[in-house]
Amino acid sequence: MRTHTSMLHIRVDDDIKEQATLALTSMGLTVSEAVRLFLHRVVVEQAFPLELKVPNAETLAAMQESRAMMSARRDRFSSADELFADLEKNSGK
Repeated sequence: MRTHTSMLHIRVDDDIKEQATLALTSMGLTVSEAVRLFLHRVVVEQAFPLELKVPNAETLAAMQESRAMMSARRDRFSSADELFADLEKNSGK
């Protein structure tokens, strides 16, 4: 089934658009994707959705590591035992 789409034209201050584009790029989104996500959440929640934030350095590093692993198609751990050992080691126990 073919989806029908419509163009949405909005006026935004150039500076706000530039700053928003930079922030959204940091989150891995385009402005168009963010607007579609926003509108979808409004429909689903019937409310103004929560805001997305730029990830902190630790989260960003984890996202980059995950993307690198997915593109290289490799696993971080060679076994479940290795995964659980790492979880125990880093859980602070």
